[in-house]
Amino acid sequence: MVAEIMNIKRIISPYATLIEALRLMDEIGKKLLIICEGKKFIGVISIGDIQRALLNKDDLSENVCKYIRSDMIFAGINDSIEDIKSLMKAERIECMPVVDQNKYLSNIIEWEDIFNIKRKEERQINCPVVIMAGGRGHRLEPLTNIIPKPLIPISDKTIIEEIMGRFIEVGCKKFILSINYKGQLIRDYFSDSRFLNYNISFIEEKSPLGTGGSLYLLKDSLPQTFIVSNCDILVEADWNDLIQYHKSNANIVTVVSVIKNYDIPYGTIETSHNGLVRALKEKPNINYQINSGVYIFEPQVFNYMNADEFIHIPDLLIRIMGLGGKIGAFPVLESDWIDMGNWQDYLKLINRNERFES
Repeated sequence: MVAEIMNIKRIISPYATLIEALRLMDEIGKKLLIICEGKKFIGVISIGDIQRALLNKDDLSENVCKYIRSDMIFAGINDSIEDIKSLMKAERIECMPVVDQNKYLSNIIEWEDIFNIKRKEERQINCPVVIMAGGRGHRLEPLTNIIPKPLIPISDKTIIEEIMGRFIEVGCKKFILSINYKGQLIRDYFSDSRFLNYNISFIEEKSPLGTGGSLYLLKDSLPQTFIVSNCDILVEADWNDLIQYHKSNANIVTVVSVIKNYDIPYGTIETSHNGLVRALKEKPNINYQINSGVYIFEPQVFNYMNADEFIHIPDLLIRIMGLGGKIGAFPVLESDWIDMGNWQDYLKLINRNERFES
């Protein structure tokens, strides 16, 4: 018999919109919600379901009930804990709805509660990772006047170690650091004996080439799919889904995008020619995707670049699209993206880590 330790924050109405589901996921830091009408268990919706809706250009005002899966997985109130654990492991489920004989929700079993550890991605991707670590980090001055941004500390690690650690968890073993500003300090830091088991190499611009131009220095050493990340960005994503989307669509580049949505606190007016009012909307919601600063590249990208050319990655993407190349965007939750390159978010991350450690 399963004890009742239900996390009711995961529950959402079938008549809630996808936007409301996204907001709840961001608020509670979870990627799976339980859909209930009253006490009746209806199904589940995951961030993967919403990502597919976005990729299909569905309207985020659609109700979540439209996206209920036919292959729902749930447990019964008489199932043993061992059976539930086995099912959760086999299906890689972050939580398990438990229902009675009338399909009323009795409990929600969380992975962390039943296994006493955080759920980790078991599927590995093993892609080389290029980290753009050559910028001056103006947004974090005056600290970056003394040390380069990649070496700024977060608890007992540096920013760049945090980034590398996330990729190591999903199977990435090879790291290439693109350095320029205070590059020797970064080389010296990683020459320490504790990094002997890391596969780290460096490329260094003789003169600034931009985030795109420095990639060209790797033209002859990256014959396979590779990941590029800014050195101040943390992204929590299902990298297997990301890589699968990238390859199945035959993209030259896939941008990891972040879903942003805002409530406008005023009534808005849409006009057409000569200022004629076309529509009135009362306090509308606006949603869009922003560039996270993390990308998946195919080696064909080098065909769109020139030696010793100064170009940033966004401008490179515009060039590729203009020449008919395929660029994709794969959305992640706003709560799964951290920009550590400004004081506000850097201090927020420091405070969060201190709370976790205390």
